[in-house]
Amino acid sequence: MLINYVRRGQGKSLLLVHGLGSNWRSWQGIIEPLAERRSVTAIDLPGFGKSPPLDGEVSMQTMADALAQFLWEHELIGTDAAGSSVGGRLLLELARRGGVLGSVVSLGPGGFWLGWERFLFAASAWLSHGLARSLQSAMPSLIAHDWSRSLLMAQFSVAPAALSSSMVLEEMRSYASARSYGAVLRALLREPAQQGADAGSLTSPLVIGWGRLDRICLPRQAARAMQLYPGARLHWFERCGHFPHWDAPEETTRLILEATAD
Repeated sequence: MLINYVRRGQGKSLLLVHGLGSNWRSWQGIIEPLAERRSVTAIDLPGFGKSPPLDGEVSMQTMADALAQFLWEHELIGTDAAGSSVGGRLLLELARRGGVLGSVVSLGPGGFWLGWERFLFAASAWLSHGLARSLQSAMPSLIAHDWSRSLLMAQFSVAPAALSSSMVLEEMRSYASARSYGAVLRALLREPAQQGADAGSLTSPLVIGWGRLDRICLPRQAARAMQLYPGARLHWFERCGHFPHWDAPEETTRLILEATAD
């Protein structure tokens, strides 16, 4: 399986896995600070960025399988990892399997919704994709202004005007061009909720991070995640939306380095 990746820094290995619609550049605000201490590998998931889509079925299982194969091919089995949103969910799946990853930091993972929360996620995701595609020609002008950047990114960030124009433009272009966006979103929505890990079965530390002001995966879902992953530690980002590495980059960097220090 061909998965595009970049590597920065030296030291103990650390994998970064982005969320739905994004690519490895979603981490650009923290990848260099992390690389001062770690050998960081940031990937494009299959069907996103420069990675080709999966052949055959697209599901959380097959995406996790592809990620595990990448780790094996690049001699990264046992690496520490941090993931955001869908990337966080995939890391939870690999942590649940055991023997694939070291310490894990999962930020705002999807899949812990109930009832109408699933439809909220679906509506938000389809709206983001539709806007990104329909507004591509006007996007450079839109993201140049604080007010329009705030409208575009309000569901993701509590301070969208503070996000860099270059990062927002890259994100919107990635959303519009992601070949597997629809397939992965449909898989998320049709599959059962995230499975958990039996008490005592996790072989390495697990931290689940959640933004107190997350409008995509609501904060109430954090309690369900903790029930399904006994032994995990919950970290709240107090003034953060769905992407803590955007709203609180220094805190996120510090959490990842501390959680994966052993």
